[in-house]
Amino acid sequence: MDRLLSVLLSRFIRHGSLRVTTAAGSLLSFGDGSGSPVAVRFTDAKAQRAVLLDPELRLGEAYMDGTFIVEQGSIADVLAILMRQEQIAAPRWATPPRLVRYLFRRLQQFNRRSRSRQNVAHHYDLDGRLYSLFLDSDQQYSCGYFESPDQSLDDAQLAKKRHLAAKLRVQPGARVLDIGCGWGGLALYLAEIAGAQVTGVTLSQEQHARAQQRALERGRTRDVTFRLEDYRDVAGRFDRIVSVGMFEHVGVGFYDTFFRKCVQLLDDNGVLLLHTIGRRSSPGITNPWIAKYIFPGGYIPALSEVLPAIERARLTVTDIEILQLHYAATLKAWRERFLAHREDVDRLYDERFVRMWEFYLAASEMAFREGDMVVFQIQMAKRKGVVPQTRDYIVREEARLRALDAGYPAPLRLAGE
Repeated sequence: MDRLLSVLLSRFIRHGSLRVTTAAGSLLSFGDGSGSPVAVRFTDAKAQRAVLLDPELRLGEAYMDGTFIVEQGSIADVLAILMRQEQIAAPRWATPPRLVRYLFRRLQQFNRRSRSRQNVAHHYDLDGRLYSLFLDSDQQYSCGYFESPDQSLDDAQLAKKRHLAAKLRVQPGARVLDIGCGWGGLALYLAEIAGAQVTGVTLSQEQHARAQQRALERGRTRDVTFRLEDYRDVAGRFDRIVSVGMFEHVGVGFYDTFFRKCVQLLDDNGVLLLHTIGRRSSPGITNPWIAKYIFPGGYIPALSEVLPAIERARLTVTDIEILQLHYAATLKAWRERFLAHREDVDRLYDERFVRMWEFYLAASEMAFREGDMVVFQIQMAKRKGVVPQTRDYIVREEARLRALDAGYPAPLRLAGE
């Protein structure tokens, strides 16, 4: 088993400096010696064999279980080395699991209403104190918009809300629907800064309760309404529709349903803005470890999967922006904050949960920094001429909003504080 591990990793790892101690005690070195050295150790032969046979699933499990230990560097450093390598042909035995996952991906993402609620509860209905430990003060659980490399996480998340509002061109009194409203930060921003009448919908009971509490605390219950509701059940007519970080949970088999529902809800002169993680290459599969432990039913789409559904819904794409490394910077900040509160998370859950989330945040960061992941912002309308013909209006609107949102938002408090 050690010899097979040595052969495979020597073929794969051409750059960096990785030292592996096997479960049997063999010391193996890989890479060209560049960069900071990273050292790992397997403590269990069974776990080592499992990682060899199915690394996409089993490496994360081994780290969670403590049978794969990072002795020098961090798990983020390990994943950076692995994702930075040039692609090579996968060993033959790794092909069947991936093929099966691809063939059954639509079944895995068959997100009917009841299943969608279960999937959301798995991740978003965790103890609310967990998210307060590593998110910004407004609890934005999506990609920030870093206007400069040294911008703080809080400022980048405020800039994200400003950037979205500028693209939406929200006028005072506009009816806005926020699909997947999270803890309500964007909805409250659009109401307080842009003067909109906002309806936010979510399937998370924890998020819904906290969003309602925030609206009450800020005296915004007349112009912001939060509902525990599936997007497929929303009724009414809206001037603007925005969805941030929710489309990843729709499932590839429901893209037509999503966009056709948006067409039904959107005013003829309305604007729809979709902010979603995407892959810059061709369609693929959800990482099996992520699907099992973090986001069941989730899928990151390729642009080639999203645009045909938009076309079939007879929407006009008016703008597409690709955010390349913004999410890597966001995830780095989250990971550093999470690790700074490692003991607090351990008290909320346990050490295995801590390692699971550390692996999740590190793997996600490196997927954006070294791998295939980006963020799509797709602006749509029912007809031409709804938004200006040149993009400089976004900069002008951001400048106007920046003058209004200085110091926003007020610090977030946990319920009961």
